[in-house]
Amino acid sequence: MEKEVGKMLMVVVVLICAVVVVLPEVGATRWIVGGNMGWTTNVNYTVWAQDKHFYNGDWLFFVYDRNQMNVLEVNKTDYESCNADNPLQNWTRGAGRDVAPLNVTRNYYYISGKGFCFGGMKLAVHVENLPPPPSASPLNEKSASPTSIYGGVQYVLPAVFAIGTIWAAFIQYR
Repeated sequence: MEKEVGKMLMVVVVLICAVVVVLPEVGATRWIVGGNMGWTTNVNYTVWAQDKHFYNGDWLFFVYDRNQMNVLEVNKTDYESCNADNPLQNWTRGAGRDVAPLNVTRNYYYISGKGFCFGGMKLAVHVENLPPPPSASPLNEKSASPTSIYGGVQYVLPAVFAIGTIWAAFIQYR
């Protein structure tokens, strides 16, 4: 009886692992503000952000010199005028490695106080909801191409791996 419970437990664990391997990953993105330059002077954050899509659930990771700079979330008016007097949120936690969640679909405005905003240390991002997954269209025989034949390979290999793992578990615990 105990041996059968062990078998069943092993099968359940293997099946859970197989599902995790086969399912596509969906998750938030952690954006390092400014890329490898970080949150510093002489970076045009408008240019840095222009080709990026920020989605609800993403995070902004600010890396900066904690002794000189800070990260303040402000409204649009204070962003445009570099006014750090009334921030909506001070994301500065003292380590120089601060994370700001983008958890509402709206525009976010960040500046560095202490005068650095006037030198360009400000960032505006528009956060949107994730787009819906693409809908499948019926395959027209005339438009079939070799790439459509191999489109399922990303699921076949993990499935083969999962089946092999299950088979090995059955053989080992028989």
